Amino acid sequence: MSTPPVTRDRRTVLRRRIRLLVAATITYNVVEAIVLIGFGLDSVIEVSSAAAVAWQFARPDHESRERTALRVIGWSFFALAAYVTVEAVRSLAGGHEPERSDVGIALVAISVVVMPFLSLSQRRAGRELGSVSAVADSKQTLLCTYLSGAVLIGLVLNATLGWWWADPLVALVVAAVAVREGREALRGRTCCPPVRPADEDGCGCCGGGCAS
Repeated sequence: MSTPPVTRDRRTVLRRRIRLLVAATITYNVVEAIVLIGFGLDSVIEVSSAAAVAWQFARPDHESRERTALRVIGWSFFALAAYVTVEAVRSLAGGHEPERSDVGIALVAISVVVMPFLSLSQRRAGRELGSVSAVADSKQTLLCTYLSGAVLIGLVLNATLGWWWADPLVALVVAAVAVREGREALRGRTCCPPVRPADEDGCGCCGGGCAS
């Protein structure tokens, strides 16, 4: 079954939606970085990825900035992997238990609920529009959600079973996924190529769909 063509009006709606979702992601991550300080450094990396998409979609012809934005997102995945790996190794080597903060725990819990929604919404819009960068950034947001989940799991397991090492181990798995996503982003394999409006030349989406 072929994908229906994307009309010019629909593309305008999708571009506006992506800009709003990226703005919400940046705002949330700035707040998280300020409140959580150390843990929030991964939020700063996520902001750089989202900012690249915001910069790209600031122009109507966002396709012309696609490759540059994708490079920024790809390298932000590697930066996230490096940061998470260093912090995880430090925790494992030093035997550090997860820090407890009621405000931090509440914010992390909210992240686990809110960020997947932002990620999914942006991914759907990016796929329909055919934007590789928008889809790649949505995966960056999802990885930060995984990190938030790792923190919650670590706190619960440490409190119930004394498994202080659970959080850094899960974080190392997330780091490995970040490296894979970074490679895919730099290769442009996150989604299908940008599409042209159907009312220009009858050309709809690339037909092959997007990778998961």
